[in-house]
Amino acid sequence: MNKRRCLLTFICISVLLLVLMAWNTFMGSIGIPFERALSIVFGSVQDGTDYNIIINIRMPRVLSAVFLGGGLALSGYLLQTFFANPIVGPFVLGISSGAKLAVALSLIFLLERGIHLNAAGLVLSAFAGAMLAMAFVLAVSVKVKNMSILVICGIMTGYICSAITDLIVTFADDSNIVNLHNWSMGSLSGMDWQDVKIMAAIITVCLIVSVLMIKPVGAYRLGESYAKTMGVNITLLRVMLILLSSLLAACVTAFAGPVSFVGIAVPHLIGGLTKTSSPKIMIPGAFLGGAVITLFCDGIARTVFAPTEVSISSVTAVLLVPVVIVMMVKRRGANSN
Repeated sequence: MNKRRCLLTFICISVLLLVLMAWNTFMGSIGIPFERALSIVFGSVQDGTDYNIIINIRMPRVLSAVFLGGGLALSGYLLQTFFANPIVGPFVLGISSGAKLAVALSLIFLLERGIHLNAAGLVLSAFAGAMLAMAFVLAVSVKVKNMSILVICGIMTGYICSAITDLIVTFADDSNIVNLHNWSMGSLSGMDWQDVKIMAAIITVCLIVSVLMIKPVGAYRLGESYAKTMGVNITLLRVMLILLSSLLAACVTAFAGPVSFVGIAVPHLIGGLTKTSSPKIMIPGAFLGGAVITLFCDGIARTVFAPTEVSISSVTAVLLVPVVIVMMVKRRGANSN
């Protein structure tokens, strides 16, 4: 492992993250002079419309993109570790779609009874849906050893869950449910500080637990036999990988809807930049990389066609699908050799 290369990569990603955070905070459909925006951020100005736009609208959205993007990329890396395959991710395996369906069903059931689901309830609903989708994928993986067929089953499951969700949203009578259309397509709009606190708590805990698992994950990636000789509890490790990846994917889906291809593409981008697959590099690297990619895509989604905002999932698909295709072609070429 080239330590200098890894250090340089982390420095560049960190700088890029700070630049994108500033860009997403200061830029938008409503123009705010740069000097005034700086005064608002650093506390010199504490009232007015501009203050409300930056502090209560843009900054929560920026931090949401950081946490949710990082969590989604980390979820993808953990899933790729669990299945020992680089072409899986929460979106590809249908886990995000299962979480989306569970949230939509929960909202309909409760709103029809005059009950409003809070952020914690959304996460719990999404986690239940993600675990059900994961259970199906695991059941298929026991019967089918071919990873390509497993991925196809996951994609088909995702399509079914998305189709049912779209039907629910389309024919819903309640205006609150109809307004979920943007969320069901993937969006970071409407985030507030309460949402940020909840997602930050969940994702930070998952990140810390993932960091504590660096050594067993590193041993597991070298093979089960080797991991067992190193004293790794394989069953416990697998359970933790499933729980962490599902909880991270559920948290993202609960707040932003399904965001496509970040989970599968970012770990490969980080691996290509650092030229290593070591978990002690990949776990923090995937988190930072996911934050950068999601911030960049969200900035494009809300500014390029302003005042119209496009789905962030559409932007991530356009930018990251080529990465996935190139990765799959390279993997196919390596296997044929």
